[in-house]
Amino acid sequence: MKKSLNTLMMATFILLSITTNAQKIKNAKTETVKVYGNCGMCETKIEKAGNVKNVASVDWNQDTGMATITYNTTKTNKDEILKRIALVGYDSDSFLAPDDVYNNLHGCCQYDRVAKVPVKTETETMATTDEHANHNHSATQTNEAPKMSQLDAVYENYFSLKDALVKTDGTTASAAAKELVASINAVKMDELKMDVHMVWMKVLENLKKEAIAISESTDTKKQRGRFNTLSTSIYELIKVSKSDETVYYQFCPMANNGKGANWLSKENNIKNPYFGSMMLSCGKVVETIK
Repeated sequence: MKKSLNTLMMATFILLSITTNAQKIKNAKTETVKVYGNCGMCETKIEKAGNVKNVASVDWNQDTGMATITYNTTKTNKDEILKRIALVGYDSDSFLAPDDVYNNLHGCCQYDRVAKVPVKTETETMATTDEHANHNHSATQTNEAPKMSQLDAVYENYFSLKDALVKTDGTTASAAAKELVASINAVKMDELKMDVHMVWMKVLENLKKEAIAISESTDTKKQRGRFNTLSTSIYELIKVSKSDETVYYQFCPMANNGKGANWLSKENNIKNPYFGSMMLSCGKVVETIK
């Protein structure tokens, strides 16, 4: 009896928390979608993955398998929420959970998986079929390119910024940082692959903060102080998304007041952005990213 009462109280608390969060969401839109799962444990994981304070609220019904999603349309969208849910092991009709994550779910949580293909893949296949039917091969190439090119622009502007710091050119570094901010803002995160999308959401705030700070100064000392943290975020992103060419992760033990600092380069040889000509070759390659 006591156990049942505690379970009821916990369920009531969770429901109130979800309701309160949903009420605080501005620019709210509510949608109902199918999310596959079995039990109360599934419900907890699905809702925890989807909920973001004052941004998104997920209420999953164990009996119907339907999730009611309320979200701020200026900060996220349904696909972003469903991707996060898929990454903890739960399929929807739009996104499939990675097989290894699904296989690691508790036995009672391993719902029957319905054979299906993600919506985005189906759309691309249909578009490709239509294009080939019209013999428009150039259009196929155009449609396939943007997914990676938007991140390539971020990387290229980062490398331009790095090169400006190597030359101790604060004005050019500021201009490169402004271009970097523009390329960051241009990224359509819902078009990124799921694993890249998750890292992008993790590093986005820091990327913009550091790039903006560098763009607002022409003092190379201040710019270099921000460049270390910026490079850490770029490294996390490029590790999962991969660049079109080999990238070298490099390290200088003397930078950052002797604490050491990293940066990325398209060149194997060392050109130190933290000291420029003062100690141009100080550092080493610590990782090669292909």
